[in-house]
Amino acid sequence: MAPGLFRSLKRGDRKRCKLDVTYTFGEDESMRFVGFEPLGADDMRLLQGIVALGGPNGILLTPEPTSETGRQLRLFLEPRFEAIEQDGLVVRESLTKLLSETGMTDSGDNIKALKASLLRMSNVTILVTKGRRQAAFHLMSHAFDETDGRLWVALNPRIAEAILGHRPYARIDMAEVRVLQTDPARLMHQRLCGWIDPGKSGRVELDTLCGYVWPDEANAEAMKKRRQTARKALAELAAVGWVVNEYAKGKWEIKRPGPTATAPVYRRNVPLLPS
Repeated sequence: MAPGLFRSLKRGDRKRCKLDVTYTFGEDESMRFVGFEPLGADDMRLLQGIVALGGPNGILLTPEPTSETGRQLRLFLEPRFEAIEQDGLVVRESLTKLLSETGMTDSGDNIKALKASLLRMSNVTILVTKGRRQAAFHLMSHAFDETDGRLWVALNPRIAEAILGHRPYARIDMAEVRVLQTDPARLMHQRLCGWIDPGKSGRVELDTLCGYVWPDEANAEAMKKRRQTARKALAELAAVGWVVNEYAKGKWEIKRPGPTATAPVYRRNVPLLPS
């Protein structure tokens, strides 16, 4: 996902702020994310869980679904331009399973928060531009199966391509995600996983790590507090097996744990076709 798409939020930010983030990569390709509310670490964790469940169990969402639920999900995904002909991917799971995947219990408060997050992310529109070509769609769409209470989530073509192995993606160990306790640690973990492969290491400055959590600028006093929080987040990463070493003041070498037998198996998946 684009840097700055998910961020640490203060109380009231969702009422005061909007989402409008543009990420440019390559020479002529960009993605713009627009939504009524900013996305926080709670939204990111839920999306991580959905993507993790979509790997082994995803159902291909073709441009012309045959089932009523598939047509509804496709309609709400609102693919436009080139995305009209692109496949999405559907995840069908119980709320309890999804919450468990992200390290949460199925309490009433958590279910309420999950539903609010689904609605928030389903309202995010993405515009992909590459040269003169464009594609647009929602980040996701969702529906509840009234017969058994299960949740259907349709992921946009961009995420679907990554899950299917057609596009590079970051490998994230959900066992680590479930153990992390704070939003700064979760946001930092997501970004570091994007450029440090399992078993490898990289060097980064503390202020860069702060930018992973708070992409906006801040005054000297606020930056001091952010650096203190970032150091605590690094300690959380160390607690789940990452090796963190401050080799110079404000400069860190970070090593990611190698693949383990308990880590998810990442492969190119061949999902079931929709019924």
